[in-house]
Amino acid sequence: MVLSKTASESDVSIHSTFASRYVRTSLPRFEMPENSIPKEAAYQIINDELMLDGNPRLNLASFVTTWMEPECDKLMMESINKNYVDMDEYPVTTELQNRCVNMIARLFNAPLGDGEAAVGVGTVGSSEAIMLAGLAFKRQWQNKRKAQGLPYDKPNIVTGANVQVCWEKFARYFEVELKEVKLREGYYVMDPEKAVEMVDENTICVAAILGSTLTGEFEDVKLLNDLLVEKNKQTGWDTGIHVDAASGGFIAPFLYPELEWDFRLPLVKSINVSGHKYGLVYAGIGWVVWRTKSDLPDELIFHINYLGADQPTFTLNFSKGSSQVIAQYYQLIRLGFEGYRNVMDNCRENMMVLRQGLEKTGRFNIVSKENGVPLVAFSLKDSSQHDEFEVAETLRRFGWIVPAYTMPADAQHVTVLRVVIREDFSRTLAERLVADFEKVLHELDTLPARVHAKMANGKANGVKKTEEETTREVTAYWKKFVDTKKSNKNRIC
Repeated sequence: MVLSKTASESDVSIHSTFASRYVRTSLPRFEMPENSIPKEAAYQIINDELMLDGNPRLNLASFVTTWMEPECDKLMMESINKNYVDMDEYPVTTELQNRCVNMIARLFNAPLGDGEAAVGVGTVGSSEAIMLAGLAFKRQWQNKRKAQGLPYDKPNIVTGANVQVCWEKFARYFEVELKEVKLREGYYVMDPEKAVEMVDENTICVAAILGSTLTGEFEDVKLLNDLLVEKNKQTGWDTGIHVDAASGGFIAPFLYPELEWDFRLPLVKSINVSGHKYGLVYAGIGWVVWRTKSDLPDELIFHINYLGADQPTFTLNFSKGSSQVIAQYYQLIRLGFEGYRNVMDNCRENMMVLRQGLEKTGRFNIVSKENGVPLVAFSLKDSSQHDEFEVAETLRRFGWIVPAYTMPADAQHVTVLRVVIREDFSRTLAERLVADFEKVLHELDTLPARVHAKMANGKANGVKKTEEETTREVTAYWKKFVDTKKSNKNRIC
């Protein structure tokens, strides 16, 4: 979907200095050109525009992998023309996907016997994986309600307000009520006790997050499981748990092996994980695995034979590239358990370097915890003159992309900055980032407080506002400011 503004006179054409030796006329920006152009010219035109993109290595907003070994890059390029869905034509690629599913299921302690195959599938990311898992829960719940002669038209799902937007998409697209456990200041994940209180006979599952997008914190899946076991005993329901381990699934087994969050807990029926996050593969690969075959209703699996053989398929899309699947298999056998543990250990060590460096400035409150996804979420101790949005905006001048955002309900008055530590973020970069934060803060300290000048020193109608009211107004002002700037750019989503 393209989100664009109305083109002005100067926007309708593309001009390229270097391409002028091949192309003397400008190219239309929003229409296909009438004539062909040399391949060198097409490359140069596009390359020139892409120079204005941010540097992926300095994009500290993203959890997605931005570096892989050259050998893996080579494998991906060699398989870029293979359509993953053509299983009969590319049986080895299909076999590699099946090996990945089985490795990941065993990593998550699926109750598999010797020689027993795991149940799961590769997806384009955790969003598709969550849609598939949610559909399986919904269909299981509907089938049981039908068999009991009970209404099955009002399913709901319980999550925390900190869930990623794909959960909201699932609820809206597939007509499931989303019941959110609200957050509170100082507690930015789902409260298991409140979640279980919200469960009723129409709840298809409770979704727990292993690695919150906001703070990196792991939700207490063990406590959630124990509380839900008791409620199921009291009510006769069999409400299960899905674990959204998009970020934490490739972290917890290596850094926190004793933590019980996976199929060791009896009510965990399915788990998704992003291969393109801490699975260490470029964007475009996710995985979903089920506890047992009975947790995935057969009627959701389609069988096709027009590609040469009977092929089962359970996906929301059809055609897609094979490169990411092959890259995931490369990483699993190349690194092994030892390699993944070393990478995650290194990420955590660099997170601690950054965390301690920010604390030493004396200017920030650290919001994230030391355990969890290796990231640092933090806020200004004093935002009376300048706030987190202005810090993030100014930091871009140094090349860094660091997001500032407000927390969900009911902690939306809290604003934080967040730095995600990936494999390619070194200790040297962490130290440099702290130094650049100090430069930005020093620079902002010398500038007038633009926000508060607009707010007449925190007074409205002669009544002095509380600190929380002022903070909310500052946050709303900068959020509107940033949204306005973004809306003035062409974006593709």
